[in-house]
Amino acid sequence: MSHFIQLHLLTAYPPANLNRDDLGRPKTAIMGGAKRLRVSSQSLKRTWRTSALFEEAVGQHRGMRTKQVGVQAATRLQEKGVKEKDAKAWATEIAKVFGDVSKGELETSQLVHVGPEEQAAVDALVEKLADEQRAPEKEDLKLLRHKPSAVDIALFGRMLAASPAYNVEAACQVAHAITVHAAEVEDDYFTAVDDLNSGDEHRGAAHVGEAGFGAGLFYGYVCIDRRQLIENLDGDVALADRAIAALVEAAVKTSPKGKQNSFGSRAHASYALAETGGQQPRSLSAAFLRPVAGQDQALDAIARLERQAQAFDAAYGPGADKRFIVAADPDYPEPQLSGRVLKGSLSELIDFLSSEQ
Repeated sequence: MSHFIQLHLLTAYPPANLNRDDLGRPKTAIMGGAKRLRVSSQSLKRTWRTSALFEEAVGQHRGMRTKQVGVQAATRLQEKGVKEKDAKAWATEIAKVFGDVSKGELETSQLVHVGPEEQAAVDALVEKLADEQRAPEKEDLKLLRHKPSAVDIALFGRMLAASPAYNVEAACQVAHAITVHAAEVEDDYFTAVDDLNSGDEHRGAAHVGEAGFGAGLFYGYVCIDRRQLIENLDGDVALADRAIAALVEAAVKTSPKGKQNSFGSRAHASYALAETGGQQPRSLSAAFLRPVAGQDQALDAIARLERQAQAFDAAYGPGADKRFIVAADPDYPEPQLSGRVLKGSLSELIDFLSSEQ
């Protein structure tokens, strides 16, 4: 059974502001002495795990990241006839299971990723407390699970500062995506017109503003530790297979949601290289230390990526047992990689990864 799955993606985004910094402008990074556009791993992971593709693929095996476990518990207790004061006190005890709670508050101080079994346990406890009209006891508050069946928790992990025994080690690492070429943030000067302004008195705009944006071809990297994922899912290999398929499809077909209504920057990956094996994982970002230039950036970037993989193979030995390529560039030639390399569609890639189980 292969230990690691590595996914290398090239995705071209037209003008967009998919992931903003504290000033509301697209995020950037300096690499190889050149400024690049960047999409953070946090943005990518949230995009993937909350996408319709991911939700449909994993069904009920999906967690909820929230501060409001106590808030929701208090609301349901009151709906079932518990007095407001008691409901808030009992819900506070429930919330403290998942994290620190400030005095007089119901929200946890940090976001917590709650698995479906844990949420079901909270719901059942709320019912019990309301029926019996009593506060929770110590035995009632054993709500956490060491290995929840939520595949997003299994993939991306969770940290519970108040209950570290229930932390989950992430089985998936995601790099910040960066452009393979030098890029600059540009400004869109825009105006809005009042529809009821006839122009008889003045022809000025009702609103004037600016919005930062950028465009580019991004390199993304994902590494999945298959053994860790199966362990996180308590040995459920079939569920791990579904999780991997869902993540791969979401990664190649979904886009971050930032400013989509203004830019409509939806993109599928132009190229995906999947690698499987037990070798030490490594990114291929070194291929783009020298920024890609010229008018044929997609094919140049693909060639750089494949040459870099070959260079690592030559220097350190084969970086993977098998490789699979999905290429959506109509001018892509045959793969320039050595070893066992397959090429096909996304569905064939997913079948390939499943067969590696």
